Amino acid sequence: MRCYHLQTIAAGAALEAAMTTTGPPVSWKQAYRSLYYAAAPAPADPKLERGKLGLLVIDVQNVYLRRPERAMLDGPGQAMYDAWTPFHERMHRVVLPTIRGLLDRFRGDGHEVLYARIACQTKDGRDRSLSQKLPGWNNLLLPKDEWESQIVADIGPQADEIIVTKTTDSALTGTNLRLMLTNLGISQLVCCGIFTDQCISSTVRSLADESFSVIVVDDGCAAASDDLHRHELEIINMIYCHVMSSSELLGYLP
Repeated sequence: MRCYHLQTIAAGAALEAAMTTTGPPVSWKQAYRSLYYAAAPAPADPKLERGKLGLLVIDVQNVYLRRPERAMLDGPGQAMYDAWTPFHERMHRVVLPTIRGLLDRFRGDGHEVLYARIACQTKDGRDRSLSQKLPGWNNLLLPKDEWESQIVADIGPQADEIIVTKTTDSALTGTNLRLMLTNLGISQLVCCGIFTDQCISSTVRSLADESFSVIVVDDGCAAASDDLHRHELEIINMIYCHVMSSSELLGYLP
C-alpha cells in the first residue's frame, strides 16, 4: 500500500511540475521567493523529528468539491462553472492524490494526523465569525452535521485522528488546536488542503506566530486559480513557512 501511495505522490508532483513550469524543476530552496527574500541565503534542510511532527489537512470538505450539472445552468452560471474547472481538475488530478499519499506515509510511520474543517454549531449559523457572515463567496453556512461540512471521504480521518471545527479562517485562532498540539508534543507541522490564499495562509501565519515550524506542500494545496495559489505561496514562503513539493518532503520525513 505504501509503495502505491509513494508512486501516487511522485506522479502528482510530476503532474504539478508539468502544469506549472516549462523548464527543469527548481529546488524548494529557491522557488517561491518574493522580493523580500530574493537575495536571502538558501534555507537549511529541515530536521523533522519523530514525536514532534504532525500532518494538518485543512478544509477539504464536500461543499468545495460538489458541482452542479453544467447543462442545467444559465449563461452566467456556465461561465462561473468554467472559471472553476481548473480548480476542480487540480483537486482531483493533483491535490487529492498527494494528500492520500501523505496520509499513508504519516500513518504508516506513526506520525500524528489532524484535520481542520469549517462548520458552525448552530443550524442558522449565529455562532459564525464575522468573516463567514459577510456577503459574497465566503458567506458560509455549514452546520456541523450536514453533508456539505464533512471532510471528503476519500481522504477522511481514521480511528481517533483529531478533527477541529472552526468558523474562522485560521485553524489555530478559532479552536483549541494550539493546546492539543502542545499536549501532543507537536512543534512541526506539514500543512495541506484548501484554499491556499485563505485558510491555509491564515493557519500558517497563526502557527508561525506561535513558534511552530511549518512546511506547506505545494502540490497538496489549491486556490481558486493557479495564479492565486502561486502568489500566496510566494508571500508566505520563508517567513511563515517553507514551501516544498511532496516528493521533496519525503526525503526529510523521519
